[in-house]
This record gives sequence, structure tokens and C-alpha cells, in this order.
Amino acid sequence: MSSAQQVRGRGRGVLRTKSVEQSIQDTEEPEHTLKKSLSALDLTVFGVGVVIGTGIFVLTGKIAKETAGPAVALSFVLAGAVCALAALCYAEFASTVPVAGSAYTFSYASLGELPAWIIGWDLVLELALGCAVVAVGWSGYIRSLLGTAGWHLPQSLSGTHEGRFGFDVLACLLVLALTAILVVGMKLSSRVTTVVVGVKVTVVLIVVIVGSFFITGANYHPFIPDSEPSHGAGGMAAPLSQLLFGFTPSDFGVMGIFAAAAVVFFAFIGFDIVATAAEETRNPQRDVPRGILGSLAICTVLYVAVSVVVTGMEKYSHLSTDAPLADAFKDLGHPFWAGLISFGAAVGLTSVCMILLLGQSRVFFAMSRDGLLPQVFSQVHPRFGTPYRSTVALGAVVAVVAGLTSIDELAELVNIGTLFAFVVVALGVIILRRVRPELPRAFRTPLVPLVPVLSVLASLWLMLNLPAETWLRFGIWMVVGFLVYFLYGRTHSRLGSRDRA
Repeated sequence: MSSAQQVRGRGRGVLRTKSVEQSIQDTEEPEHTLKKSLSALDLTVFGVGVVIGTGIFVLTGKIAKETAGPAVALSFVLAGAVCALAALCYAEFASTVPVAGSAYTFSYASLGELPAWIIGWDLVLELALGCAVVAVGWSGYIRSLLGTAGWHLPQSLSGTHEGRFGFDVLACLLVLALTAILVVGMKLSSRVTTVVVGVKVTVVLIVVIVGSFFITGANYHPFIPDSEPSHGAGGMAAPLSQLLFGFTPSDFGVMGIFAAAAVVFFAFIGFDIVATAAEETRNPQRDVPRGILGSLAICTVLYVAVSVVVTGMEKYSHLSTDAPLADAFKDLGHPFWAGLISFGAAVGLTSVCMILLLGQSRVFFAMSRDGLLPQVFSQVHPRFGTPYRSTVALGAVVAVVAGLTSIDELAELVNIGTLFAFVVVALGVIILRRVRPELPRAFRTPLVPLVPVLSVLASLWLMLNLPAETWLRFGIWMVVGFLVYFLYGRTHSRLGSRDRA
């Protein structure tokens, strides 16, 4: 392949690829240049900030009671290992293609324009709606705290509940405030996130340390309870694997550990968002892999520690499913620590919401810069160096959705899109190693193609454990995406324009 072909990319039509050199060259255009201000520590904080949410206070006990017993700690280790496979692939791509857009940009460089569009289209929706749901959850915690203080919002401003329509003004205001912070600059965003994550992790560590004094060894027996048939949902709510192969997962026992891993995996979702900030990192080749792998390691340790504490404080069969850790402290006569957990959860959701908003605005910006979406959204602010138009536009949409959304109506919004991205990135590593072996790679995924293949298989297995209705929603959104691409993106693509020229 000649140097000119390498810069331009490969192929024609919907499978044309955008070369790594061209992707990096586009970031140097003055009107499309993002300000570089982030370090490895900032990226690690972002990763921890988005992964550690209310799940650490809720999911650990819920899965212990319903699926794995005290062995839920092993489920977190297993899920962390699956995420590590994907993280190794992300780290290589992010160090090779240090450009905003994460899986979208990686796919454009390896698989082609249409696959890149599909994954970008999916990520924008998943991250935007995920942010809206998190904002609604945050609003619920704040209303609860206000109610404790004797202040109550009118029902019309508290969201839709029990069939009564209302606008969730707190969720809307949170998204608007975080949008403003993201517009002002990434450094301010990272400072706010650092403070929030510091408070959140401190609360988690306090809970783990204090809870360890209330552990009773007998609560760990049996560590792996006897297996029993799973009483899962039926119809479209059943896992796709059950509908396709008739396989019904079991609760508890060794298989229960694996079934629980498929559920607790989703508590790790978000570490890949670190890759969306690669273009705004001072030394992306070194710092992005450190941020991805470092945040994943920290979160895995915290999840395992909390699961060991909660199953030691109270017998797994007696744990509540709504707020198991807080209720465990209440049952032991320590309401103060239960309140501290609620405070930590509310603070934690703030950073989760901000980083989801950050991730989807960067993917949107990258797609706009490539011409697949209107290029008006790819302009950066002349002073702050942020993609302010895409951030404001998406922030406004998410704020309205958060105000009008009932959290009970939305579930599994980020899961299938994230797993799909894992598959695409793993395949991309194999393909780019083959077609561009000479590219400088500051970080190299070990044991290629074994590690990427294992990542693909693990991700597909987890996708098959998702409900069929989630697959149906995913398919509908993809059909809409195909229509948008062929009616607009394909004809406005900058890469296509260069090929025609």
C-alpha cells in the first residue's frame, strides 16, 4: 500500500476506512481542535467516577440474595476479568488512534464507515438515555433528602409517578448544570469530577471499614449455596439464549456464579468512556491505557470489598433488594451509616451523569467532524476549546428527556450498546494489526488474536443473556440509523468527498 493510500484509507463505498493518519490530521484543523488538558490521573478519576454509582450499594446485595450467595465476590472477579479483556483492546486502540469518539473512531479506522456509523449511532443513544435515567435516579435521592428536612416539591415538579404526570425539574436542572460545566472546559469538569469521586470513594471506604467490624463468619456459610432452578421471566422478557436454545440458567451453585457475573458485569459499564477523552489528553499514548486499566482495577477491588462486607454483615438470604447495604446497617441499629450510604449514592450519581454526558457529546462531535452528522455541531468554542454546540444540543435534549422520563419505564439502556462496542473494538484490533502492522502502538494488546477473540466470545455470551425485548429495541434503533446514514451521512461524508475528488 502506498503512503498516499495509507493517509486516505482503504476501500470505497460504505466500507471505506478512514486512516489513522487522516483521523489525527483532522484533529489539527483550527476550528475542530480540542484543548489538551487531561492527565492519567484525570482519566482514572473519570473512569472511577462513571463506574462507581448506586450499583455498588444495591447490586452487590441484590445479586447475593437472588443468584450467587456470598460467592457474589467471585462473580465480580469474573466480570472484572471479562472487562479486562475489552479494556486491553481499548487501550491499544486509544494509544494508536488518540482521537475523540472511542469505539466509533476505532471502527472507522479498521472496519469501515458503515460499521463506524452503526456503533456511533448506538453509543449516542445509549449514553444520552443512560444519562437521563441516572439524572432521574439522582432526583429521587435529592427529593428523599429534602423530605427528611421537611421540604417537599409539588407533585407536578417531581416527575411521573403512579400514572400521574409531572415534570422532574431536579433531573432537568442537574443535566443543564453539568452541560454548562462541560462547555466551560474539560479541566473544570475534571476538577469537579475529582471532588465528587473523592467524596464517593471515601464514603465507600468508610462503609467497608466500618462494616467489617460487624461481619459474622457464620454468614458466609455456605459460601456457594446449593444450586436451584431459576425462576426467570417468560416471553420477550426472557433472555435471548433461553428463547433460542431453551437454556434456562440456574441460581446459586457454580452456575449461579456465572449467571451472576452476567448481571454484575453491567456494574462495570463506563470504563470505556475514558477512551472518548483521548483527544483532550496531553499524552494519550501513555495516559489513556493507564486511565482505562487503572480505573477498572480500582473499581473491581471496591466491588469485591463491598460484596464481602455486605454478605458478612447479614445472611445473604435476609438481605433486602432495594438498598441492601443501607438496610443491613439499619438492621444492626446504625441508621447514621445508612444515611451516609444514601448521601454517597446521591453524590456518586452526579459524576456518573456528567461523564455519560461527556462521552456521548464527544462521540457526536467526532461523527459531525466526519460529516456523517451536520458539521455545524463540530465547531469548538474559541475560548474554552470544547465542542460546545454538540454539548449544548445534546444536553438540552437529555434535560428534557430526564424531566419527562419515568425511571420505571427504562431498563438495560446502556448494556447491549456497550457490549456491541466491545465486540467491534476487539475485532478492530485484529484487523488493524493485519492491515497496518507498521503503525506505532504505544500499548499493545497481549496474545493477539487470542485476547480479542476471548473478548468477543465473552461479550456475545453476555449479550445472549439480555432480554429479547432489549434486542428488539436495539434492532429498531439500528434500522432508524441505517435510514439516517443512507439519506444523509453517506452523501455528506468528508471521506467520501475526498474519494470523489
